[in-house]
Amino acid sequence: MIPHASHQPPAPARVFLSGAPGAGALAEQVLTTGHGQWWTDRAEEPRVVAVTCGGHALLAGDPSAVTPDELAPLARHYVHTPGRFVPVLGAAFEQLVPWERMLYIHRAEAVAPRVPRGVTVRRLAPEDAPALAALDPSMAWIHESWEGPTALAVSGLGWVAVRKGRVLAVACSQYLGHRYEDVACATAPDERRQHLALACVVGLTADIAARGHRASWSCSRDNRPSRLLAWTAGFRLTREYVHHVAGPVSHASRLAEAA
Repeated sequence: MIPHASHQPPAPARVFLSGAPGAGALAEQVLTTGHGQWWTDRAEEPRVVAVTCGGHALLAGDPSAVTPDELAPLARHYVHTPGRFVPVLGAAFEQLVPWERMLYIHRAEAVAPRVPRGVTVRRLAPEDAPALAALDPSMAWIHESWEGPTALAVSGLGWVAVRKGRVLAVACSQYLGHRYEDVACATAPDERRQHLALACVVGLTADIAARGHRASWSCSRDNRPSRLLAWTAGFRLTREYVHHVAGPVSHASRLAEAA
C-alpha cells in the first residue's frame, strides 16, 4: 500500500467514520488531530483503505484487491479488520496472532478514589510535556496516538497524578471521536495500587461527558487489572471482539513476490 498524500482521508475511508467506540474512533483521531497515516492500494479510486495510529490499524475494503506484500506497512500493528481480510493478513506476516478484547462504555458512577497525601490530581497542561517525556519507559505507549508527549500535553485531553513534579499516573483520550473518546491510562510501576489511575480516569471521564461525548475503554480479555479498573471507574462491558497482532513481514511472501 502507498501512503495517502494528505491527512484528509481518501473518499472510501468514510466507512470508518461512524461514531464507533473503542478503536473504532481511531480514524476520527487521525482526521481530527492529524496524528497518524492513511494508506491505500492505489492513489485513484482505491479499493483497500487502512489508517494507522499509535501502533493500531483499521483496514477495510476488498481483500482480493491487495497482495500480502502490499500490507507490509501494517507490520507490528494491532490490526482491526473484518474477518475476510484474515487470509491475506496471514500470508503477509510471519505471525498473525488473534487477541481477544473487551469493549466497555462508561455507564455508572465511579467508586470515589482516595489519593495519597502529597499527590495532586489535575487536568493535563502544556507545561507537563517534559514530565510526560520523562515517564518510565513502560508507560511511553500512553502518548503514541498523539505522536509524542508534547502533542498530548498541549491537547489538554488527559489527567495526571503528580508528586513533586513527577507524573505518577496519567489517563488520556487515546482516540478522539465525535461521539466517543477511548480512554487509556498508565501508572508508574512503583506507584501502583494507590488509586492514582482511578483518580485520573474519574477526572477524565467527567471532562469527556462535559464535552458531550461518551468514554469507552478497551483492553485484553486476559488483563484482569484493567478490567477491574474499568468496572471501578464506572465502565460496563458492551461487547467482546478479536483483533490481530501482525508480526514481521513474511519472508515467504517476499519470495513469492520476487518469483
